[in-house]
Amino acid sequence: MSNIKSPKTLADTTVKILTDRLRDEYTAHYFYRNATNWCAGIGYLKAAKFFEQEAANELVHAEGLQKYLVDWNVTPLLPSIKPNIAFTDLIDIINKAYALEYALFESYTTDSKELFASDLNTFDFLTTYRTGQTQSVIEYSDLLNAALLVDVNNKFEVLYFEQTYFEG
Repeated sequence: MSNIKSPKTLADTTVKILTDRLRDEYTAHYFYRNATNWCAGIGYLKAAKFFEQEAANELVHAEGLQKYLVDWNVTPLLPSIKPNIAFTDLIDIINKAYALEYALFESYTTDSKELFASDLNTFDFLTTYRTGQTQSVIEYSDLLNAALLVDVNNKFEVLYFEQTYFEG
């Protein structure tokens, strides 16, 4: 008989929260990957580069969540993603990205409130994610504010907007 102790793991509620956020991060990755492809195909090359970096960032977030789960002796189950993403124009992408980032901001905030009382370590771990989501909401809010200055029906103005507000 062995005297080896079984290592501690995360509570089921914590695992569910983190798995839900893992799904959201992969959904965001596919969203930005589709935005990259759409922008590149239409000729918004600066926006394509921007969204390509956003897609990469979302994968880093997903990997961080998975590592945290594994470090706590949980094998994460990768959730299935069914992205159904279509875009009509660049401003549509920005509107949808803002909605996606704000929803993720709200989810991390709500999850953190719940975890504060039950799992302080995971609450602390999510600090980086809450901070990142706050920055994303601010970034897309700034893009939306700038887009309000543009006649979205004027292709030249939208191209100027893209050239001005997306780093190349």
